[in-house]
Order: sequence, then structure tokens, then C-alpha cells
Amino acid sequence: MPDGKPAGVRCAQLDEKNRCKIFGQPERPAVCGSLPPSLEMCGDSAAQAMSRLTWLEQATSVTP
Repeated sequence: MPDGKPAGVRCAQLDEKNRCKIFGQPERPAVCGSLPPSLEMCGDSAAQAMSRLTWLEQATSVTP
């Protein structure tokens, strides 16, 4: 997503099993590597993970 990814929008690089299609590739954004999966980050379901990631994106976004 060359212009960034809005909070709550699914990453275009996720496959149907929510796996990163560019994992380990140089074009993978640094922020993705800085967020390793953990119970605190992902919760115990995909819904919890999306909720937590959406909150994190909103809490750290810069608004003009």
C-alpha cells in the first residue's frame, strides 16, 4: 500500500489465511517486523487481533 494503510483496512499483502505474502522480502514495511505476534498483540482470535491492531493504528496515527 504505497500511500500507507488506513486504520481498520485489511493489508493488501495478506493472503486468504491472513499470512503475509511479502514476509522476509525487502519491500515488507519495517513496522510489520517490529510487531511480532504475541498474545498481547493478537489476543486469541482474528477478531481480537483486528480490534487491537485497529486501536493501535488509531492511537498512533498523525492527523493533520
